[in-house]
Amino acid sequence: MPSPNALAEIGALIGDPGRANMLDALLDGRALTARELAECAGVAPQTASGHLAQLIDAGLVRMERQGRHRYHRLASAEVARLLEHVAQFVAGAGSTPRHSVRTGPRDLALRMARTCYDHFAGRLGVGIADALLARGYIELDADGGTVTDAGQDFLHGFGVAARLGKRPRRLFCRPCLDWSERRPHLAGALGIAIACRCFELEWVRRTSTRAVTITAAGQRGLRETFGISL
Repeated sequence: MPSPNALAEIGALIGDPGRANMLDALLDGRALTARELAECAGVAPQTASGHLAQLIDAGLVRMERQGRHRYHRLASAEVARLLEHVAQFVAGAGSTPRHSVRTGPRDLALRMARTCYDHFAGRLGVGIADALLARGYIELDADGGTVTDAGQDFLHGFGVAARLGKRPRRLFCRPCLDWSERRPHLAGALGIAIACRCFELEWVRRTSTRAVTITAAGQRGLRETFGISL
């Protein structure tokens, strides 16, 4: 178990508004420059560089060099899950029992479809998970998930079987509680593969935020392949 000092350090890093905005910008899985992150956080480039140095030292962010450019991304999927859980807790703590609870972001686009680091979240992510469960293609519990024989056939037809390769049965797919829908979407190898395939098919397109836009082709493909309409 981490020491109280380590927990306090991580809490302080995430709790700063500027750093929180920078981490949120990296939650869509992309690598961004310090200048781009400064714009997201609304701070000066020099301030952003200081924030990034602290986040890198704490193991929350990693920096990659490509030529003369430096790019920053979240250090791991575990960091992304931590940030999602914090957002989920904050959303729940802000509700009151006398009113209906509105979960997740106010931005309708983010609620509809967004990336959660390397997989889909929002109504899109939950819809895909629900469809795979309802059709008996996957089986999930609190610890992980497996793909059934029927699911293997489906994944082969969808064009992701080769991408997945041979992987352990457990944690092949993992339920990730969606903080806006409060039901699980798919993380793990399967969640990543499905998201990548949807981008390849141009069913979804990235926007300037974590939200993704579902194209006309995507509306048809999601309806015909997963039986969902968004």
